Amino acid sequence: MSIRVLIADDHHVVRRGLLFFLKTQSDIEVVAEATNGQEAVNLTQEHQPDVVVMDLIMPIMDGIEATKAIKDKYPKIAILMLTSFSDQDHVIPALRAGANGYQLKDVEPDELVNSIRAVYRGESQLHPKVTSHVMSHVQSGGQEEENLIDQLTNREKEVLSEIANGKSNKEIAASLYITEKTVKTHVSNILAKLELSDRTQAALYAVKRGI
Repeated sequence: MSIRVLIADDHHVVRRGLLFFLKTQSDIEVVAEATNGQEAVNLTQEHQPDVVVMDLIMPIMDGIEATKAIKDKYPKIAILMLTSFSDQDHVIPALRAGANGYQLKDVEPDELVNSIRAVYRGESQLHPKVTSHVMSHVQSGGQEEENLIDQLTNREKEVLSEIANGKSNKEIAASLYITEKTVKTHVSNILAKLELSDRTQAALYAVKRGI
């Protein structure tokens, strides 16, 4: 079964390049191309892709607004940001909007494909160049974060550690000998207690604290 991908980028050359390479992947099917954020939202509704590869800066509606709109209506659709901006002012809003991954346009083609597959599996993906910016933002929480982590049970800390290792709920369940339903409950509790919006932020939080 192919991973159904929607490409959203206002540059024709970028779209053509992505389409050309992704077409060579036997497990990926490009179902649509969007030239702006609003079109990305509309085509997502029409085609219901598994993954949206989303540019950040686009006309009519930018990638962050489009990500919010898509995630509000289709939370299970994975969104991989693909942009030239690695600074905190762009990365953090994108992750807060619900992006499952953040890659830069200088990423190697094979790595981009691996990122698409990873977010499809429910894993988080960040380009190495943006990691330090995200870590700096997370670290700014100071003592307040210490208080939040203390709210987690030992089991929730174990689940958080597995999330940081990029494991899916099914893999976590097998590793900890619990059901997937229990894992989902733990994940929901972790996000609520740490005041985070998704698994990507939880993974970064765990890595920063060495959990």
